[in-house]
Amino acid sequence: MQDEWQWVEAIVPQMVAKLTTRFRVLQAVERLQPVGRRTLAYHLACTERTVRATTDALANLGFIQMTVKGMQITPAGQRVVAGLHPVIDTLAGRHQQEQALARQLGIAHCTLVPGDSSLPSGTLTGLAQATKRVLADQLPIGASTIAVMGGHTLAAVAAGLTPALSTQRQLLFVPARGGIGEAPEIQANAVSAQMAQRTNGQFRALYVPEQLNTATYKSLFAEPAIHDVLQLIAHSNVVIHGIGEASAMAKRRNMAPDVVADLNAAHAVGEAFGYFFDAAGHVVRKFPPIGLDIADLAAKPLVIAVAGGSEKGAAIQAYMHLAPAQTWLITDQGAADFVLKK
Repeated sequence: MQDEWQWVEAIVPQMVAKLTTRFRVLQAVERLQPVGRRTLAYHLACTERTVRATTDALANLGFIQMTVKGMQITPAGQRVVAGLHPVIDTLAGRHQQEQALARQLGIAHCTLVPGDSSLPSGTLTGLAQATKRVLADQLPIGASTIAVMGGHTLAAVAAGLTPALSTQRQLLFVPARGGIGEAPEIQANAVSAQMAQRTNGQFRALYVPEQLNTATYKSLFAEPAIHDVLQLIAHSNVVIHGIGEASAMAKRRNMAPDVVADLNAAHAVGEAFGYFFDAAGHVVRKFPPIGLDIADLAAKPLVIAVAGGSEKGAAIQAYMHLAPAQTWLITDQGAADFVLKK
């Protein structure tokens, strides 16, 4: 399709540039709303004059509205963003890059969003919006049990969901693993509860710490309330999870100094589902599974991994040695550049 757009550009000069600019601005308004022109210009690295001219045109077309708090996208604007995504992706060559990334990582699908969430100016909103679109496209009609991990990225995903996801669907959200001990707002219980609330779905909690010894784990598993939720988790058909950078995850979970020293000595670069692994995907430390285990993912029809930022590039690349082949990675340009330059 890129070749055909060359002929469009030939007969209507600057049309592609104008289309791309308007799309980028509209997409940024959706991601940052409510947002002012100055902030928008900063995030897009362009002049306020360009932003003013473009947003005025988009407002006249009914795709954004001006409010006291800032610009916001309208329902018509949301439809335009969704409809134009394939066109813009083709123009930018993003689809080809997504395919190259999936091939290099040995997984089924990649969705790539602009930016680098590791940067001070970076946000997780693009990852959240992309996850919402993938879920809308890929969730089956009818009942689904969705197992969700915790973390800042998944909390951002939860905040971006809407009731539209439940159209013709009955969604039950459950935490994929125990996680009491982390910051309350990013625990798997809190994230899955927010997803249920945002989509008008249902929710079941699992109030179990993630790091337990085997004896304690077995005794808790026998508790009827915990056993019932673990059964729901085991029979989930969708999993949404993040990928952590090893040192950050060790710090977040307040691990003992000797454990941290062991992880450093083993050159751990990433963490997922209680597994710490090195750059080659070799597991260097594993905690008892209170909920889903990486081995369980192979049987799940839809597995979505959401992680971005150049700082997580090594962790993402390493985790894919362990990931099931049907994994759908949602990441950003910062992480993709790290992987593709290897």
